[in-house]
This record gives sequence, C-alpha cells and structure tokens, in this order.
Amino acid sequence: MSEVYVGIGSNVDREMNIQKAVAIMRDVYGEMWLSPVYQSAAVGFSGDDFLNLVAGFETDNPVAEVVADMHQIEDDLGRDRSQPRFSTRSIDLDILLYDYLILDQAGISIPRKEILRSAHVLKPLQDLIATNLHPVTGQSYGQLWLDMADQAPRLDVVELTFD
Repeated sequence: MSEVYVGIGSNVDREMNIQKAVAIMRDVYGEMWLSPVYQSAAVGFSGDDFLNLVAGFETDNPVAEVVADMHQIEDDLGRDRSQPRFSTRSIDLDILLYDYLILDQAGISIPRKEILRSAHVLKPLQDLIATNLHPVTGQSYGQLWLDMADQAPRLDVVELTFD
C-alpha cells in the first residue's frame, strides 16, 4: 500500500465543493486522514479567498490512476480546465505526495513543488505528517513549516464538517 496526500482547494461554493470532493474520495479510497481546513487569499490572481486542506489515504493504485481519479472528481464537480492556471476554481485536487516517489513526467510532478512554496499547501500537510521527511530536501515537514511560518501569509482555521 502507498500513502498518498492530496491538496484540496476551492474558492467557488467552497464548503459544498470541498465536502463533495472528500465524500467522493472516501467512496473511492476508503478511510482518509484530513487536516484542518484553512482559509487563505487567492494566489496569483485577484479573487475570493480559498479554503484548503490536505487529505491522506492508502491505495494500491498506481500514481497515474490516482491522477486520473482526481481529474475525474474535478470534472464531476465542474472544474473548468480552459481557465488560466491561477484562476477561480470550483475544486482543485493536487497530488502532493505518493509515498516517497520523485516523479516529473507527463505533466505529473511529485512531490508537488507548491509544498515548498505555498503556506496553504505546507501547513495542512505538516499538520498530518510533521515528522515525515520531504523526499527531495530530506527535511521534516514540521521543520519546513517552521522555516516558512514567519513570512507566510495569514491562514485562518475554518470549521467544516465531513460526514
């Protein structure tokens, strides 16, 4: 079994889209671990605030199948892929980690580079796996967060329930 961590974000009907995405992911992958949900400003464009969290689960599925599953969930929840990379999103599901795999091919980059660049990705990931080591840097996610926290934009915890 491989451990997979997925970043989940939305700034359109945020609560509903995130709850639906988590429900579908649970139907497909079973038990999941969820970080707290954080509200943060849009990055790279002017728009409504995002809600973000990280979900972890175990699977025997190969990485390409997990990517395809995430794209299907995004499509089912109205993700418009014709929009620019930095734009309003109904749902965004990014595979952050797939075990300790390092992969950069065919549009798949694991570990996701945003882990080291974006507080809204790193903070919820470190909430789940603070002592795990980043496969490229060798640093723990807790240490990476300590290094980023002082200059990170504000992240507010938002209460969101999942059935």
